[in-house]
Amino acid sequence: MAAENATVSTSIPHFTSEYAALKYRIKEEGLLIKKPQYAMVKLTLLFIVLALSISVLLFVKIFWIQALVAIPMALLTTQFGLLGHEAGHRQVFNSTKNNDILGLITGNLLVGMSIEWWMNRHNQHHSHPNQHGMDPDVFIPVIAFSPEDLEGKGKFLLSFLRYQAYFFFPLLTFASLSMQIESVVYLSQNKTRYRVVESLLILVHHLAYLGLLFYCLPFWQAIVFIVLHQLLAGVYMGSIFAPNHKGMPILDKDTKLDFIHHQVLTARNVYAHPVVDFWYGGLNYQIEHHLFPSMPLHQLRKTQEITREFCKEHNISYYETNMWQSYRETLTALHEVTAPLRVSASVSGGA
Repeated sequence: MAAENATVSTSIPHFTSEYAALKYRIKEEGLLIKKPQYAMVKLTLLFIVLALSISVLLFVKIFWIQALVAIPMALLTTQFGLLGHEAGHRQVFNSTKNNDILGLITGNLLVGMSIEWWMNRHNQHHSHPNQHGMDPDVFIPVIAFSPEDLEGKGKFLLSFLRYQAYFFFPLLTFASLSMQIESVVYLSQNKTRYRVVESLLILVHHLAYLGLLFYCLPFWQAIVFIVLHQLLAGVYMGSIFAPNHKGMPILDKDTKLDFIHHQVLTARNVYAHPVVDFWYGGLNYQIEHHLFPSMPLHQLRKTQEITREFCKEHNISYYETNMWQSYRETLTALHEVTAPLRVSASVSGGA
C-alpha cells in the first residue's frame, strides 16, 4: 500500500499556485485547443440571417415589416461583436494574423467598432475586473457602482443618480452608439497596428449601412429604423455585459488578491442552457472566461464543471444564478449605492 501511494504521489506535479493547479487540469482535458470550425459555422449562419434581413428591406415594401428587421439586425450587430470579442481574445485560431482578420471583419466592417479600441479597453478590464481606478468598466460618469463614485459629482448629476437603477436599462440603449463613437475617437488619437485598415472598414460599414437604408426606405422611415436598430442593439449588448460583474464586489485600487481569487470573486455566472449560451455568446460562463480568456467558448461548459469543483475543494466562493436574478441583483446593487442620496433628499425635503 505504501509503495502504491508513493507511486501515485510522484506522478502528481507540484504547483506554485491554486491557479496553476486548475490550469493543469484544464490542459489535461484538452480544453484550450482551438477549433475554428465552431466560429466559422456561427459566422456562416449569421451571414445567412444578414442576407435574409437585407432581402426583406429590399423587396418588401411594407414599412412595419421592414421595421421589424431592426430586431434581427440588432441581434446580428451583437453576435458579430461577440465573434470579434472571441477573435480579440485569440480564441478562434492559433494564428494571431487570422484572429486579427476575423476581428477586423466582424468588429470594424460588420459592427462599425474598432477591434483595437475594444482589445485595449477590454484587456484592462480582464487584468483588474471590478477594481477602482484600474477597470474602465467601473468608470462610467453617469453611473455610480460604489459610494466612491458619488464623490465630486455635481448636484444635477447626483439628483439623477438617486434613481439610477430605474434609468440603467434605458441608458444601455446608447451602448452600441457609444462604442462606435469611442472607436472613431480612439483611432483618430492613437496609432494602432491597423489604423488605416480599421478606419477604412468602419467607413465602408457606415456607407453601406446608411446607403442600404436610405435606398430602401424614405428619409424619415430610414431614421426611425436606424434609431430602433441602434437602441435594440444597445440594450442587447448591455443585457449581456451587465450581469457579468455588476453587483459583485468592487475592489479598492490598492487591494491585492492572487489571480484566481480576483477573477472568481468579482464575476457572476448565469446558469447554462443552450438558449442562454447563445444569447450571451458564452459569456454567461464569465468566471471561466476570466480564468482562461483564450479558451474557445464552446469549451466553457465543460470547463465550468471542473472549475466549480475546484473552487469547492479550495474554499473559493463561486457564484452563479439565473438570468432574471442576475438583472435583479444588478439593479438592487445600483439602488443601494445611492440610498444615502435618497435619504439626504428626504431629510432636506422634510426640513
